[in-house]
Amino acid sequence: MENTSLQQQLLEAGVHFGHLKKKWNPKMLPYIFAEKKGIHIIDLNKTVEGLQETAAALKAIARSGKKIMFVATKKQAKEIVQECAKRVNMPFVTERWLGGMLTNFNTVRKSVKKMQSIEKLLADGSAENLTKKERLTLSRDKEKMEKVLGGIAQISRVPAALFMVDIGHEHIALAEAKRLNISTFGMVDTNCDPNKVDFAIPANDDATKSIAIVVNYITAAIAEGLQERQANKEDDDQGSDVEETPEAKAARFEQKEEGGDDKGKRSRSAGAGAPAKRRSTSPGGARKPAGK
Repeated sequence: MENTSLQQQLLEAGVHFGHLKKKWNPKMLPYIFAEKKGIHIIDLNKTVEGLQETAAALKAIARSGKKIMFVATKKQAKEIVQECAKRVNMPFVTERWLGGMLTNFNTVRKSVKKMQSIEKLLADGSAENLTKKERLTLSRDKEKMEKVLGGIAQISRVPAALFMVDIGHEHIALAEAKRLNISTFGMVDTNCDPNKVDFAIPANDDATKSIAIVVNYITAAIAEGLQERQANKEDDDQGSDVEETPEAKAARFEQKEEGGDDKGKRSRSAGAGAPAKRRSTSPGGARKPAGK
């Protein structure tokens, strides 16, 4: 019932609409259901399978505490992906993928620190000593950097996975992730190669409704993983903070006392059984001289 309901939602969102036949990638053949009026129709059974596999994998990554980066620089996907990524506190790139954002991560981190230092300068009033032109220049620099780097400002290391909308459009991000052996997930339309990503979701990556339903489904799975992680953490904390009952304290004290008595008895018995060290003396009580 759940799959039927999900299929119905995907159908209503237009997830099944692919590209024109002349633009197709032959490797997408297993995911194509039919052709209608020169347009390929995606098999929604395959979409549901890919969606559930991707959701399960991303949920496990989120449960382990690792970061998942959302990448979508297409106009129709920007707002949707940004909103979903913020909802689960994950890094995102929705403006422009900077070359080397993953492979040259240390340099990108320096740019992020520079942006944060400018923000601090403008916020704490230190910029009041600067001229109006200098303050304006700093503000413009901050806005430019925030637009591109704002989504990755909170991460200090390379993410564990990349989720992309349209892997053909995000080919630079995909290439960098592959080079660093980062797990890749993505929406794959009929004009792309599904073998380029570890987990492919065959779906229409151009329509806003299609992007929204897929990304929201994935985000819900990530949120579940984060909730499970938090619940496990709370259980561990409660287990370590449980107060010892008076009965348990008494039993532990008795065991300790019994252990101490046994140890004392063993040491006394060992002392009693050991032969006394005899000293060589003469009959008159004087110590016998050596050599006589």
